[in-house]
Order: sequence, then structure tokens, then C-alpha cells
Amino acid sequence: MSGRRERGPLQRAQRRRRELQAQVEALRAESAAPAPGQRKALWRRCMQLKKLVDESTDALHNLKKADEPAPVGNYNQRKEEEEKLLLKLSQQLQKLVLVLDQDNVTTNYAADEEHQKDSQTEDENGEEDESEDEESSEEEDSEETDDEDEDKLLDDPNVKECIAVGNFDAQQEGDLTFTKGEVLLILDKKADGWWVAENSKGERGLVPRTYLAVHREDVDSQEQSEEHIEVVDETADGTEIKKRTDSHWSAVRRAMTENDTVEVLATIGAVPAGFRLSTLFQLLEEGDQFRGSYFLQPELTPSQLAFKDLVWNSEKNTIYPRPTRVSLIVTLSSCKMIPLPGVSIQVLSRHVRLCLFDGNRVLSNIHTVRATWQPKNPQTWTFSPRVTGILPSLLDGDCFVRSNSLSSDIGILFELGITYIRNSTGERGELSCGWAFLKLFTSNGMPVPSKMHELLLNGGTPYERGVEVDPSISRRAGSGVFHQFLTLKKQPVLIVKLRSLSAQSKDILNLLPETLIGSMCYIHLLIFYRQILGDALLKDRISMQSTELICNPILATFPQLMDQPDLMDALRRDREFLKSVFVLVYHDSVFPLLQSTLLPDYKWAEEESEASRWKAIADFLKKSRENDGALQYLLSSENTHKPFDISELAYDFLGEVKKNNPGV
Repeated sequence: MSGRRERGPLQRAQRRRRELQAQVEALRAESAAPAPGQRKALWRRCMQLKKLVDESTDALHNLKKADEPAPVGNYNQRKEEEEKLLLKLSQQLQKLVLVLDQDNVTTNYAADEEHQKDSQTEDENGEEDESEDEESSEEEDSEETDDEDEDKLLDDPNVKECIAVGNFDAQQEGDLTFTKGEVLLILDKKADGWWVAENSKGERGLVPRTYLAVHREDVDSQEQSEEHIEVVDETADGTEIKKRTDSHWSAVRRAMTENDTVEVLATIGAVPAGFRLSTLFQLLEEGDQFRGSYFLQPELTPSQLAFKDLVWNSEKNTIYPRPTRVSLIVTLSSCKMIPLPGVSIQVLSRHVRLCLFDGNRVLSNIHTVRATWQPKNPQTWTFSPRVTGILPSLLDGDCFVRSNSLSSDIGILFELGITYIRNSTGERGELSCGWAFLKLFTSNGMPVPSKMHELLLNGGTPYERGVEVDPSISRRAGSGVFHQFLTLKKQPVLIVKLRSLSAQSKDILNLLPETLIGSMCYIHLLIFYRQILGDALLKDRISMQSTELICNPILATFPQLMDQPDLMDALRRDREFLKSVFVLVYHDSVFPLLQSTLLPDYKWAEEESEASRWKAIADFLKKSRENDGALQYLLSSENTHKPFDISELAYDFLGEVKKNNPGV
């Protein structure tokens, strides 16, 4: 007899799933009538099984057809069926955890467990290996029909009311606490399993799907819906949204659930229904990890003994260039058919925020470009390519983009936003007017072509699917082809151009950090900073193991300019000046301004503050030119400066790393 052919990865995954299923059924049978004192042990087994099921799900998700030793028919369909069966096991275990956590088990559930116990007993008396697998598969189909119908009904978008099958305490900001038996109104059923719900008190938040069951009264009032096909949450181009990432979801929760202000504005007609609180603005407000100043700092290697993205070239007496997987220039051209806000709010700023995104996580700093518009055509936003002279860098539509991420789903996320103030209450806020996602690589790993791209804007947040910016446009559309064409022309779009780099441009960009997005008009300043950083950390240090503070005001304060573009504008000069001149210019321009009490704090989208700051900057620069430097200004009794000690002017690179990475 010839030996049995070796099982492929998918077959092994199927067998592993059947083994787990047998263990789950046995556990459910034992849990139907647990002996006194056994509930805690059963709960512990349940949690261990759930961990094994989750690990099997992750392993199955990573399988590829190319891993199979022999051709497998309907591979994708079989893999998808296995994923659904594992998901069902996970949900069964989640429900069992809730039951074991409570003192009483309902009669219906106990009866169901007794049925499962009988089935398990029959399975144990059956044959092993393939014959046992076939029998359990047949029983599995008949036993799970009711559960599948129940799950399909629960996922039906027409079923709005659900009842809680257990108690749930909010784990993070944005979650909704509820108790067993409480009826919840589901506002948005998201495929990641965290649904937006509202309780009887009008409180809203995210709730886990596995804690819910269909409220039968709601089902009776609904007509029989068509068969529901389960989908996963995805971005506009089909990129699958992975599991929640806590570092981003705190901002996403606020954008999706704390929408009372947006709903009020939408109700009074001030904004369309597809507007949301700005997700990227929320991330910027949470801390420095998505700001340009964070990504400008040199990155240490895992050993903490050298720099990963800063290496000295002793032959050329400068830092080595660092080529990256993504290195390009994106030009913002215009935005068309952007809905107009109502008269009840005053718009302070129209802008686009952009960052690198993989469908789940923000992978770079968030860069902001302010748009301009004309009163004759307020629905069109425009940008200023190739900013030169005295034009603010905030208007520069030419942006460089660098990243070394290996993600196949990496792309650029664009979020259009407005900063507004309500005329009636004086309340300030920032809203997203829509978003678009441009993948940078095709399905076969090739870069997308360098050309003009017209991107249709989506409403909601980047983690929502199927939301229109202005749903009223589609509602007013006719059914004919011509009407559909006219409707498409009315949809808001963002027009951007990807530009390939020349050899010279690549050499320039390769001197920057591996991950960074910024304006092309001040790229030469960033390169000067990086070169001075290389001098201080690599060339002039007596010992690479030295951790002494480096007295260098430029290194200590320059990253702040990434977050204060008007100060960056004060520093911009002709590209021809050398590093030594750059140091003198820095000391004669922005460094005294950073310490001046006459310069108001930087506040985003406040016209009065911006005007006051620019007046102070212009007056200082004028006096510096008249007096051939800032020394006389610094010594003048008319000017005052903030108190500081020498440690504020010393660059502590280890301290910066520890501050940005607390675990280091």
C-alpha cells in the first residue's frame, strides 16, 4: 500500500478546526449543567479555547494558494468557508464566556446544550480520522442551520433593535455600557464587530456584536429581507480593515460616535449628512506621534547603539543618502463640487490633510495644506504649486512623500477639512468634508503610474464604508443613464498628480528621514538640519558611546518649526546659502522669535492670532536687516524674552528617543 499523501496547509487547517470544534462542543455540553465549583475551571478552559481559535484564524488568514504542495480546487472558497466556521466557533465561545460569568443559565440555552451533549456522545462512538470527519461534517450542517439563520438575521441591516445577552462595561472611551436584557437601537452595523448603538437614554457608543441577539419584536415588524451576504469593512478601493488598533481608534471613536454637534449642524442644514468630525485632526490633537517634529528625529537601531537612518560617509564628509521604497512628489491640484456650509457657521480654514495609510494604521506624519477659493466659485478649492518668495509654505500644493513600509496596501489618505465657528454659540471645531485613498502599488506590487488622478470623495471617516458626502445628490437623481451621468458630475472629487523623480531629486530626497511628508518649498532647510545633525551626532562626537548633552540650539529647537509653518517661512532663503550661513540665519531669525514674549502662541486657523504673529515676525526681520543682525534687538530694553535655563538649549537625543518611545 502506498503511503498517504502529505496534507497541505489548508487541509491541516481544516483538521485543526474540526479538532477545535469537537473541544468546543464538549465544553458546551459540560457547561450545560456544571457541577458545583466547576464554573471557574470551565470559564478558564473557554478562554484558552478562544485563544486557540483566534490563533488558528490568524494562521488561516496568512495562508496562500502558492503554499499548497498540489493544486487545490476552489481554494479561495474553501478558505473563506473555514474562516466563517472559525468565526462561528469564536462567537460560540464568547457567548459561553458570558453564560459562565452569570449565576443562572436560561432554560432554552440549557436545552440546546443538552442537544449538543447528545450529539457529542454520538460523535465519540463513531469512527476516527476521515470517517469521523465526514460524520461530524454532516451533523455540523444540520446543527448549525438555526445558528446561521440567527446570525444572518442579526447582521441584516433592516433589523435595528437588538437585546443584550450579557453585561458589558465600557473598556475604552467611546464604548457604551449596557446590562443583560437591555434593548439597544443599532445605528451602524460595522463588519469589524463593533457596532454603533443607542440606549433608551439616548446615549451612544460602540458595542461588541457578540453580546447581542435579535430582539424578536423587531423581527416580527420587519418584512422578510433578501439573503444577506456577510462582508468585511473596507476602504473605498477594497483594502480590508484589520482588527482595531487602540492607538488610532480613540480618535476614530470620537469621529464616529461623538457626532452630536455634526448631527445638529446636519439637522439645521449647515452641513451635509456625510460630514464627520475630522479623524486626522483628532490624531494630531492626541500627541506628537503624528506630527512632523516626531518623524524628523533620528531613529535608533534596536540595540540603541547606533542610528538606523543617520550614517556618516567619511569620504564625502556628509551623511549617506537613504533610498526608500516610496519616494515621490504628489501635487494637489484642486477639489471640485465640495458642498457649501450653511450660513449658520463661519469657515475659518479650508484645507487638505494627507498621510500614509494602509487601511488600518496611519504610517507617517499628518501634513496639512491650506486651500484657497474664489467667491465666484466657492465649491472649487485650489492650491499653489511650487511656492516661492513670500508665499506661505502652508499653501504649497507640492509635497514630498517618503516611506520604507513594506505593506502591500500602503497608499496616501487625503482628508478634506474645514475649521469653523458657529455664529450662534461661538463654538469652534473641525469637520471632515470627505476623504479619498490612493493606493501606491498595484495588486502585483508595481507602483501606480505617475499621472493625474481624479479621486471620488467618500463621506464619513476612513473606517466607514458606503457613506456619501452629500446623500441628497443621489436621492435627487433620476433613473436614466443621462441623469446618472449628471449625478456623477455633481459628486465631489479631489484631483492630484503623482510625479516621478529625476535622479537629482531622488538624491535630494534620500538625505531625509525614511518616513516623512512635507512641503517641497522648505526641503532644503530640512536637508541642512539633517546635515548639521550628522555633524553633531556622528562627525564631531569624541565617542559614539557618549551620552552627554550636546549644546546646540538648532538641534534642540528646529523640529518645532515643522509644526509652526509661519516660522519656517521666516527661515526660508535662497537655496544657495551654505550650512554656516544657515546657522547665522537661524540665530538671527527664528531662534530669538521662539523666545520672544511679543510673539503670541501658535493657534491653528485663528485669523487674529495669525495676523499678530506675522506682524511680530515681519517687524523683527525688518529690524534685524536694518541693524545687520539680531544682537541689538536682543540687547534692547524694549524687548523681553521668556526665561530659560541652559538645559533647554542643549540637545538630548537620548531624551528625545525616550520621550517619543516610553518603552525604550
